[in-house]
Amino acid sequence: MKPLSVVVAQSDTKAADFLVKSLYNHFRVVNKVNDLSELRNSIPRHRADVAILDLELADLKQLQRLRNEFAGTTFVCTHRLADEKMWTEALAAGAADCCHTSDVRAIVLAATQIKPLSHAHAA
Repeated sequence: MKPLSVVVAQSDTKAADFLVKSLYNHFRVVNKVNDLSELRNSIPRHRADVAILDLELADLKQLQRLRNEFAGTTFVCTHRLADEKMWTEALAAGAADCCHTSDVRAIVLAATQIKPLSHAHAA
């Protein structure tokens, strides 16, 4: 079953708006927040199944704390310069995946826990 509620937290407003618009095609509820404080409040308020978190808003220790705080929420990290090293570190911190900010397909696949056979994590 696909997650129904998604919260998008991106450092770039244009990227956030692009993701929100694109994700409406895949999820029933998509909410946008501007920072970690709003994200912390929004996850329980909207019963978010997925949080899409820009790694320019949070470091890996913050990601680990969020994962511990919201264990039932899948975290998909994004970054405008996502690469293999960042992907490895994000997964080690508890993310389901780390995708380029504009790679909607990879974000949706990670959010729904469907892993592609070959997935290029670098931009």
